[in-house]
Amino acid sequence: MAALKPKIHDVPDDLLAAIDWCYEQGWTDGLPVVPPVVERVDAMLKADARPPETVIAHHPATGLDLSLHAAAVNAVMAGCQSSYFPVVVAAFEAMDRPDFNFHGSTASTGGSAPLLIVSGAYADEIGMNADVNLFGPGNRANGTIGRAVRLILRNVFQMLPGISDKSTQGNPGKYSFCIAERARGNPWPLLCEAQGYPAGTSSVTCFAGGGFFNVENHGGNTPEEVLTSVADSMANLGCITLGQAVVVLAPEHMKVIATAGWSREKVQDYLFVAAKRSVDGMKSAGKYRDREYDSQHGEQRHALTVDGFMHRGLQPSDILVTMGGGDAGGHSCFIPSWSRGRGSIFQHRAITPPPVNKQ
Repeated sequence: MAALKPKIHDVPDDLLAAIDWCYEQGWTDGLPVVPPVVERVDAMLKADARPPETVIAHHPATGLDLSLHAAAVNAVMAGCQSSYFPVVVAAFEAMDRPDFNFHGSTASTGGSAPLLIVSGAYADEIGMNADVNLFGPGNRANGTIGRAVRLILRNVFQMLPGISDKSTQGNPGKYSFCIAERARGNPWPLLCEAQGYPAGTSSVTCFAGGGFFNVENHGGNTPEEVLTSVADSMANLGCITLGQAVVVLAPEHMKVIATAGWSREKVQDYLFVAAKRSVDGMKSAGKYRDREYDSQHGEQRHALTVDGFMHRGLQPSDILVTMGGGDAGGHSCFIPSWSRGRGSIFQHRAITPPPVNKQ
């Protein structure tokens, strides 16, 4: 199915009446939207050099396509500035890949929300927050980029709560789930560097994330002490699966880890080994499945897999680890995958800044 052709609507001249009109059309996430007047949409489109009708994502279940124009309309409604638009575009181009499982991750009872992690200099250029209150309110770029994703899922792909979106309880991240990776004081290569992009290239990583787990540890003075707290959260019986996971380490925790000389890979190895539950324990909670155990302990098993236990993921690289948040406070976080198995796999894509001749 081709992308739907743009349609211009006659709306009330009064701003508040126009906002109410958008509510009446069912275009909102429950919060007021910015009426997408033609001038604002055109300005948004100037942040991408391609024709407005260019399709950047396809929803396999609904057969609906996302054009740059439709993305721009929803980005305006979300409150985005035009400089944010390349992040929205790159995110949907990443999520369009089959391994992300676009439909399952947006329709499942698991209630996932697309988590966006922006890495590199472009995050700073557009004023994204990688610091205090990282996942909280208060930053326009973080808040509206994440919200644009939600509005597109709703308005373009028709993933409507209670109709096509069958989340049992939902997830606050369904309003907005977008952060920047903290570069300041980060001892590791940034994600965009680890992902192999050329120097100076920023990226956005997309993850179908479940609920947010705060991991508090103010007393840990070694990497093992800090990471054991994280691993315990990752291995709780409520959500341990073969799925991937995101861990965002607070600077206070990262300092402990980096002072000991631990690399990202060593942290991933430690978490993979430590984030495990015994088969007997999983059986006691009705969580054990033979085929999942066989998948993890079959011929392709990772060398760090322990017999008689289920680990979080299939291998250490299934745990994405980065840094974010304010300097003070021993509060890191773990974000699980949305499904019991490997329903969705991390995807990332380079961010293409707005063309210079269209500024």
